[in-house]
Amino acid sequence: MVTIAPVKARPLPAENADGVTPEDFKPLSAEEARQWRAEHPPLSPWPVVWVQAGLGLMVVVVAWFVSKGAVSVVWSAGYGVLAAWLPAVLFARMVSRRMRIESNAASALTALMVWEGIKIVLTLALLLAAPKILAQVQWLALLAGFVVTIKAAWAAMWLMSVKRRSTVPMN
Repeated sequence: MVTIAPVKARPLPAENADGVTPEDFKPLSAEEARQWRAEHPPLSPWPVVWVQAGLGLMVVVVAWFVSKGAVSVVWSAGYGVLAAWLPAVLFARMVSRRMRIESNAASALTALMVWEGIKIVLTLALLLAAPKILAQVQWLALLAGFVVTIKAAWAAMWLMSVKRRSTVPMN
């Protein structure tokens, strides 16, 4: 019988992507950790929510001008903004609350995933309720308000990361 020697485990590319091996790892001292936290403050979700609100309001104003004041178009655009913005407000409130009270990363991540699921379900419920809530739905206006509000969140997060990168000193 032939015995096959075990293959030595190779690190996965992600484990060694930065060239640091587990032997090179050195925990931070309390002072180094304080300094790192001072240089990398946690980001708040509220600026994203307010950018969404501002751009959503702009969509409603543009819808009013483009439609020459057609009430159904303006209400539909506003409802589309609301269907994206209201769940984002609830999500931001719960995430910022959890950030203050959670010390365990695993439970914080679980809470984040649960609230994201709740946000998606609430968004779908609001979109499905549109024909029952609005007298006349102008779907293009509703979709425009919804899409601009959702994309505003991504744009706000990107701008925040660019701003943060430009203010963090390079070592």
